[in-house]
Amino acid sequence: MSNKENMPPLLTISNVSVTLNKRKGIESSTLVKEINLQLKAGEMVGLAGESGSGKSMTAAAVLGLLPPNIGISEGSILFSGNEMTAMHEKDKRKIRGKEIAYIFQNYQGSFTPFIKIGKQLVEAIVSHRKIGKENAKEEALLWLERVKLPAKRAFRSYPHQLSGGQLQRAALAASLMMKPSLIIADEPTTALDVLTGENVLHLLAELQKELNCAVLLISHNLNHLLKRTDRIVIMYGGRIVEHGPTERIACEPAHPYTKLLLSTRPKLSGSIPKRLPFIGGEPGLAAESGCPFALRCPEVMPECSSFPAFQEAGEHHRSACHACSLKGEDANADSQQYHEVLPYS
Repeated sequence: MSNKENMPPLLTISNVSVTLNKRKGIESSTLVKEINLQLKAGEMVGLAGESGSGKSMTAAAVLGLLPPNIGISEGSILFSGNEMTAMHEKDKRKIRGKEIAYIFQNYQGSFTPFIKIGKQLVEAIVSHRKIGKENAKEEALLWLERVKLPAKRAFRSYPHQLSGGQLQRAALAASLMMKPSLIIADEPTTALDVLTGENVLHLLAELQKELNCAVLLISHNLNHLLKRTDRIVIMYGGRIVEHGPTERIACEPAHPYTKLLLSTRPKLSGSIPKRLPFIGGEPGLAAESGCPFALRCPEVMPECSSFPAFQEAGEHHRSACHACSLKGEDANADSQQYHEVLPYS
């Protein structure tokens, strides 16, 4: 991690909010609020949270793929020093697919259903690079082999002729063959069985190390993120509520929501519980003020009517929680009292 810490960030999201614009019969509302996030080359960062927490909306904002009635209302998105929010759509298209690759949650959305896989891969290579079709075909076959597919058969196949796992591997090849600086993988295993999903993620991690690219891995499955990422960012109700090194999040979670998320993971050893823990209530929305988790939080207090500032929970570990803040103050007071009474020579 030390080498990565000294590197400049590849992607910097600063104070970004995404808003559903007011239309006839629909009031404007904030979907994602004040997001701050950085990624560096060679780093894999996990973005976790329940469905509707704003994970995919954040990714769409980075890629410039928000629906027409949704837009970035404030903030900055810098990619390789370029301001994405002010960039013309034509320039964004040059970056998407080449510099930034996106792996869809629905692998079937990665390909046009009535065009063969090989033709689509060749067209993608030719459109982004000055290379002939024969050379592009050779490269496409090479990448299909690298993602452990029967390359020639997959090249000649239509999307529906491949299994779900094979199609997601082909989508991975399509993303990586441009050697992007950043890969955004949005729930890439959702439609796959457990074993196939594990194989796809293992392959992604292997190729990421080889290419030294940054990966933003979006998932509601904390187990996937705990195994592979350098850092984890927790989102709830359109806000980031905790972020830190994966080891810290796994062993010393600070925010009540993160603690509950970790507690809901099924255990593979020991006695089997009669009932798995769950988080009661309905997921919150991005509140204009106050903590969005307050209505479901076991540690709620009057101060939660305002959204808390991020507090240190450890080295490079931050949490936005009033309860955590008060615990930290108590711990500091205890520490100060201890140092005052301890007889030093």
